[in-house]
Amino acid sequence: MNDGPASGWRNAKMASRYSRLNSMPSKPPEIPRVAIVGGGPAGLMAAEAASAGGARVDVYDSMPSVGRKFLMAGKGGMNLTHSEASSQFLARYGARAEQIEPLLNRFDAEALRNWVHDLGIETFVGSSGRVFPTDMKAAPMLRAWLHRLRGAGVQFHMRHRWTGWADNASTTLAFTTPNGEAHVSADVIILALGGASWPRLGSDAAWVPHLEARGVRVEPFEPSNCGFDVDWSEHFSSRFAGEPLKSVAIGLPRDDGGIDWRAGECLITATGIEGSLVYALSAPIRERIKGENKTILIDLAPGLSPERVMEEVTHPRGARSMSSHLQSRLHITGVKAGLLRECVSKEDFADPPTLAQRIKSLPLKVLRPRPITEAISSAGGVAFESLDARSMLTALPGVFCAGEMLDWEAPTGGYLLTACLASGIVAGEGALAYLAARA
Repeated sequence: MNDGPASGWRNAKMASRYSRLNSMPSKPPEIPRVAIVGGGPAGLMAAEAASAGGARVDVYDSMPSVGRKFLMAGKGGMNLTHSEASSQFLARYGARAEQIEPLLNRFDAEALRNWVHDLGIETFVGSSGRVFPTDMKAAPMLRAWLHRLRGAGVQFHMRHRWTGWADNASTTLAFTTPNGEAHVSADVIILALGGASWPRLGSDAAWVPHLEARGVRVEPFEPSNCGFDVDWSEHFSSRFAGEPLKSVAIGLPRDDGGIDWRAGECLITATGIEGSLVYALSAPIRERIKGENKTILIDLAPGLSPERVMEEVTHPRGARSMSSHLQSRLHITGVKAGLLRECVSKEDFADPPTLAQRIKSLPLKVLRPRPITEAISSAGGVAFESLDARSMLTALPGVFCAGEMLDWEAPTGGYLLTACLASGIVAGEGALAYLAARA
């Protein structure tokens, strides 16, 4: 990131200066000022790209310190990215894969690992293919990153909440601060304000009206990587809330009659289901239950064929109860047995062939996603159609956007962070190119 669009801005300035050298006193060229609103991963990466190109960079954030959501995400082990093949990696971005592809072409999973290594942080690939720092922590990486940014001259302004623009030209930002209202002018503005999840960490989508008022298309926010509500009985909820549902698969029926299955594990909660398997499927589940059919399917024995399950369930059981029979023949016990009882009628439970079918394809009615304030991330935001190829808003020349405030989503597993960082670089370099073109 040390060479790039900024060279054009420097060369243009130099040519202009030399052409006037004999006709007027020399004057040092003005250093362009880039204001970045939002101190998350996308904003910090935009700051790194812009400062590496020679711009003066100021970062503004409403919180007392930057990177708060980044640190929170790292509490369970800082998942940086994923080591899978690039085609499979790109597919994780679903409907927005086409728009995310140019970002990843600039900064992909391998580039991210190299960048982390440059910060002095070693990484390793886990058994799942996920990439982590060796100490599994986010804080050391953030400290090293901020040290490098400050060394590059980046200035940080905390407790500055953006409240829109102070002029019609969209070049002067308005903030509320502990010392009152402040106005900041800049040559280029990069917005990296986050989505609508985890508002207590700063991503509260309060910026939406300010952009919509300037003609920017913003798609409504929805929860992503979230849990879902299920109308459990009091008996099931009180007994199994908090229990992990391991070695299962969730199936989503297709229009052509087929079923898309994904194996993993999830968690029964007092209000429904959540966990890694549910998060990975949150987008298609969310879209599915917007219609009349709110049913998903659960395979309680994904390692066994339907024929094998049928054979075991219909095996003579003598005087044993069906529950004991299932435990003995299929190891269905605990929360799995409870879920069968919760979702299967007494008549179907008493009919071995029907019960075998339910074990392999148990219908579960899902009502709604959990509130967006509980979600790990969000879908919706600034439409890519409102941006040019450099991530600049077509309605607001000189204003760029990056990170989760854009309309895309991805499952957990390092995909969120990778795209946020990539979008930050593209926005930062796009800002430099914009400055160079105007020089």
